Amino acid sequence: MRYLSDEELELGTRFLFLSMAIVVIRQDMDHIQRGAFKIKEPYMKLLTKMEEKATNERRELRAAMKQKRMQVITLNKNDSFSSFLFICQNREEKRNYFNPAIRKKVEAILDELIGKDLLPHQSDTAERA
Repeated sequence: MRYLSDEELELGTRFLFLSMAIVVIRQDMDHIQRGAFKIKEPYMKLLTKMEEKATNERRELRAAMKQKRMQVITLNKNDSFSSFLFICQNREEKRNYFNPAIRKKVEAILDELIGKDLLPHQSDTAERA
């Protein structure tokens, strides 16, 4: 049975997966810094912009969640599934996510963040060609 509205679930899941995407971005930045990249700066600039956009959006989501008295809590994780508890105004809903599905959702957020940074440059390049 569903206890949270679609809007509340959307807010909570976006916050959850965006938080995971930020962790991935930070890990990637660390790997680039420690890695054998010849030229690190372009990658670091891109990842830094992505992290800034993601943290700004997450800040807005956190404010909206605070206003709705909403929390997302990790319950447990195993090889196949991860469970999260969404709490909103004394209503609770437990959601289980298949880990490969989580990966796809985080990947989609990363693609979205990359697209916001790369699309203006691609249109400039297309106009010059």
